[in-house]
Amino acid sequence: MSAQRPAAALGADAVADVVRAEYGRVIAGLIRRYGDIGLAEDALGEAIVIALERWPQEGVPPNPAGWLTTTASRKALDHLRREKVRDEKYAEATMLTDDTPPEPTGPVTDDRLRLIFTCCHPALAEPARVALTLRLLGGLTVAEIASAFLIPETTMAQRITRAKAKIAKAGIPYRIPERADLAERLDGVLAVLYLVYNEGYLSSTADNADRQDLADEAIRLTRAVRLIADEIGSPPEVDGLLALMLLSQARRPARIAADGSLVTLDDQGRTNWDSHLIDEGHAIVRECLRRNAPGPYQLQAAIQAVHTDALDVSLTDWRQIVALYDQLMHVRPSPVVALNRAVALAELDGPQVALAIVDGLELTAYAPWHATRADLLRRLGRTNDARRAYAAAIATTENPAERAWLASRRKTLG
Repeated sequence: MSAQRPAAALGADAVADVVRAEYGRVIAGLIRRYGDIGLAEDALGEAIVIALERWPQEGVPPNPAGWLTTTASRKALDHLRREKVRDEKYAEATMLTDDTPPEPTGPVTDDRLRLIFTCCHPALAEPARVALTLRLLGGLTVAEIASAFLIPETTMAQRITRAKAKIAKAGIPYRIPERADLAERLDGVLAVLYLVYNEGYLSSTADNADRQDLADEAIRLTRAVRLIADEIGSPPEVDGLLALMLLSQARRPARIAADGSLVTLDDQGRTNWDSHLIDEGHAIVRECLRRNAPGPYQLQAAIQAVHTDALDVSLTDWRQIVALYDQLMHVRPSPVVALNRAVALAELDGPQVALAIVDGLELTAYAPWHATRADLLRRLGRTNDARRAYAAAIATTENPAERAWLASRRKTLG
């Protein structure tokens, strides 16, 4: 039997790959040009449909992202022509063939970063900012974003629609805020970048174990924000977030096994970790320690620094990690932080103490909660309870690597 795939399937795969990698950049460019999120989304959607029709027949163009941008721009122009009342925007849109650079829009020229700052306008609630950014920057579907937020798809769709309508109604301009506004939006931007990175680190979709493109982009944008933040005194939380991402990213080469299953921290081959990222992350953490103004991102980075400092899991300083989680619970308490603290505490005080904490948390829709319970129950010899907990964890996650790891763990129980 031939292993070759039909040209149509290859063309569709190429479209999917380009959309996954370039959606954020293309949509950000369209929004910058037209200043209308809805118009940009509609136009890009039409361009993707055309690509699905043509690329399988005509082949993938040399510059697929440029092709999508050009085709979407033409579709946007068509929309504007049909809407004659939008004469002014139409005139701006004719700049498609104008080679002169756009007017300066702020301290940075990055389209995607401006998009994040727009989405992080104070007029929008934080959940709406994050959802809208994941939709526009990451190209995630509404269903995928709803899964990440543990809420129904219809609720997420309404949230995104309301956010876009509010941007349009309030006339929120698509530009980075003035220098005086940076501090006001910085916390929101960091929260968005943190969640974008998390989605890249462990995807909530069933198609990918991780989204390396999103993780890389979150790191790149955080570096860009760090340069901007220098102008307002470089808040240490920006450094903390960057260090957290770098130290997490350093372990990526060892996180996924050859069979596609997740490899937990205990079982990762530490020689496969990226030593350059670890060195950079540790240097930033040391700088944060010198400032002595700990915030949630700095504390999480410090926890990652302790993990990546241990040459072997048996050498991990669990007492220091628990102490850092205690601080984190003080500055930003949450059930997820409590769960992670309990995992560390199990290494000091045993699984029974940790299980009592975990059972008191209301995280039944959260796969790591079930997985943690399963592991603690297994260590306590409660095999049947552990088996049921693993089944619940598998049912709560779509991530293929996580599901494969959980299934293998359940299998060891017989």
